[in-house]
Amino acid sequence: MAESSESLNTQPSPFNRLCDIVAKLRAPGGCPWDREQTHESLLPATIEEAYEVAEAARTKNDAHFREELGDLLLLVVMHAEIARESGRFKIDNVIAEITEKLIRRHPHVFGESNARDAGAVLKQWEAIKREEKKSDQHYLASLPNALPALMRAQKAQSKVARVNFDWTELRDVIAKVEEELSELKNAIKSENQKSIEDEKDELRSRGKKLGDVDLAELDDIWNQIKMTKSE
Repeated sequence: MAESSESLNTQPSPFNRLCDIVAKLRAPGGCPWDREQTHESLLPATIEEAYEVAEAARTKNDAHFREELGDLLLLVVMHAEIARESGRFKIDNVIAEITEKLIRRHPHVFGESNARDAGAVLKQWEAIKREEKKSDQHYLASLPNALPALMRAQKAQSKVARVNFDWTELRDVIAKVEEELSELKNAIKSENQKSIEDEKDELRSRGKKLGDVDLAELDDIWNQIKMTKSE
């Protein structure tokens, strides 16, 4: 006999069922391994599963891709359940916050912004993010320290490109690398640690905002800063 639509509506959603299962695994009488886990102990697996999701996506094997997405989702739910147990937050808070963030950072969809192409949308996202943080921190301060070095460098390059700090010709990149390497060597020789650490932190003090100036102006400002420091 087929179930009525009323009884079907009382069934938990697949996501809620997953959350209930994880809670049961963590509860007294549940799985000893799951009960022992902490945020810290789950971090290696979280990172590993993210890489496995990337690999599965590239293979274009849907069954494998679904499996790896499920493994990553499980870890997200596990982290949220551990936080719920200590009264910090629930998975509903995680979902609500990312939902609101998506709406807030997509005014071209949910508001009145005129940004339409991908480049304009990315710049708009960064501007909204900086406004949300309400801090005077360096533009690249939000880069996760936990990223592998090459991945962090790639992300930094992507972020600065959104605010026009990028080159169009390979020869210009090579020239800039050689120039910066030479300056770094000189700074190290003179043991001028402040020169090493603060080399690119002057734009803000001049009343300029990243994204409001093009590469030529950024380079001009940078050259003026170097001349001032050498005096």
